[in-house]
Amino acid sequence: MNFNFLSPVSDAVLAHNELLSEQALGRKLNIHSIQNGIPSLEGVDIAVLGVVENRNHVDYIGEGFALDEIRKAFYALFPGAWTTNVVDLGDINAGASVEDTYFALRETIEILVKQNVIPLLLGGTQDLTYANYRAYDALMPMVNLVNIDSKFDLGDSAKPIKNNSFVGKVILDEPYNLFNYANIGYQTYFNSQEEIDLMDRLYFESYRLGEINRDITLVEPVLRDANIVSIDLTAVKGAEVSLKQKFSPNGLDGKEICAIARYAGISNKVSSFGIYEYKPSPDDDITSMLVAQIMWYFIEGVNCRIKDDDFSNENNFQKYFTLLEAQELIFYKSNKTGRWWVEIPFLANVNNKLKRHTLLPCTHQDYLDACNNIVPDRWFKAFQKNSI
Repeated sequence: MNFNFLSPVSDAVLAHNELLSEQALGRKLNIHSIQNGIPSLEGVDIAVLGVVENRNHVDYIGEGFALDEIRKAFYALFPGAWTTNVVDLGDINAGASVEDTYFALRETIEILVKQNVIPLLLGGTQDLTYANYRAYDALMPMVNLVNIDSKFDLGDSAKPIKNNSFVGKVILDEPYNLFNYANIGYQTYFNSQEEIDLMDRLYFESYRLGEINRDITLVEPVLRDANIVSIDLTAVKGAEVSLKQKFSPNGLDGKEICAIARYAGISNKVSSFGIYEYKPSPDDDITSMLVAQIMWYFIEGVNCRIKDDDFSNENNFQKYFTLLEAQELIFYKSNKTGRWWVEIPFLANVNNKLKRHTLLPCTHQDYLDACNNIVPDRWFKAFQKNSI
C-alpha cells in the first residue's frame, strides 16, 4: 500500500485538538501525525483526505491555502451515535505539477475504494473531481457523477483543464466511463443556453436552484444512484459564508447543503465524496464551520445506510405495474425503507451501456405520475441513454 503522497495533520491542529472535550470528534479519530504515522485502514469506513491544490483555478494568482481551520471546526464537533469508523489521513500537498497532484489523488482514491473505505475529500479546486473520476478507471466500468454547483462546468474541453471546465473533460476524455452526470442547484444566469441545451441532448440531469428550494427531497434518488459526489462551495449563497468565499447572493442555504450531504451518505452507492473551492480568509470561522457540518452530515448518512436494494428476495419489496403510453413500467418499493425504484427496459439489438443500470432510483411521485400517464423525467432520460 503506497501512501507516500500523504503529509501529516499540522502540529497546530493537533495541539488545538488536545484542548477539546474528551467526547469531541477529534479526540475519537485516528489522525495521521508525525508522531504516530499513517493510521491503519483496518475496519475503517471513511477517510478524511485534504488536497492542497488550487493551481487550476481560472483566476489563480499564486496564493496558497491550508485546511487547518476546517479540521479545527470538524474536530470540535461531537459525533452522533455512530458505529462508523473515521480516520484523518492528512493531506496530499501540491505536486511539482498539477498532473502530479492528480496522479497522487487518483492512486490514493483507488487504494481506499478497493478497501471499501470512502474518501471524504477536502479541496482545493473542483477540477480535482476529474482525478477522482479517473481513479474509477480501475474500479468499475461505468460511473455516475453528481455535481452540486451553480454552474455545469462543461467549459471548452479542447483547452487545458480548469476548475470551470472539468466536466467537459470527464465527458469527452477516454476511456469513456461516464454513464450519468447530474447537476444539483444550477442557476440559469450562470450557464449559457448552449450548455443547458447540451445537457438535455446528452440526457444528463439538471435541477435548478428553485426546484431544490421548493422540495429538497427531489435530489435523494439522484444521490442514491451516484458513485461520486462533488460539492462546489460557490453553490452556497453568500450570506452563509465568509467574505472571501462569497460568490452569489442566491444559492443553497446551510440546511439544504447539509441535507444533500446526508442524502449522499445514506446512498449505498456513493463511494467518494468531495467538498471543493474552499478559500480561507481572516474571517473564516463561518465557512470552516459549514464545511465541518457538511462533513458531519455525510458521516451521519453513512452511519444510517440500510441495504434495501437487494431485489433477489421477493420478501424485501413490493412490485407495482403501470401502463404508460403502451409501455409497461415496473416499480419496486423497499419494505425496509419505503424507497422506490423503476425498471429501465432494455431494447433488443441495442448496445446499451451496462446491464447493472436496469433499476433506477425514483420517488413515490414518479409512480403516481406514471399512474396518471405522465412520463417520469428520470426514467425517460435513462431510457433514452440506453437507446443510444
